Amino acid sequence: MEQRLRGWLQGMTTLPSTLSFNTARFIAAGFGSGWLPKAPGTWGSLASLPVAWLLVEYSGIGGLVIASLVILVLGCFVSALVLPTLESDDPGWIVIDEWAGQWLTVAIIAAFHGLSTVTLLLAFLAFRLFDIFKPFPIRQLEHMGPPWWAIMADDLLAGVMGGAVILIAMYTAGIV
Repeated sequence: MEQRLRGWLQGMTTLPSTLSFNTARFIAAGFGSGWLPKAPGTWGSLASLPVAWLLVEYSGIGGLVIASLVILVLGCFVSALVLPTLESDDPGWIVIDEWAGQWLTVAIIAAFHGLSTVTLLLAFLAFRLFDIFKPFPIRQLEHMGPPWWAIMADDLLAGVMGGAVILIAMYTAGIV
């Protein structure tokens, strides 16, 4: 299965496409947010929050979950296009993974607590802490599979774990 997926992605990266290399870099950089100075992951997470809010406002929590999955697939694709031209397998400016993980954290918390400024703040803090410190098993996912997958996978798990921890804390405090 992995070999077939790898072959499909390699084939896709060699096909003529309307998605130019510069567009792929722009998307991989979290629509440019990863090019901001210092702490690109934090900038990427922050930049994703207004979009998450709009998605929830106009399409609900389900829309945000679907958008997270779309960003996951898109992130894998643009990473597979861009990474072969780079020296690093996980350059800091690629932050589309932060968008996907951050959106999952927001969706998990908002599904049980609703969307608010507090929800967004808690989601941001939880996701960033899990993404920065990478407790087990997040760090292990950074090195599993091809680089285009590893970039995305650790942030997805950080998003799920961040959301779960906040929900557990809210439940324990009697808020949820």
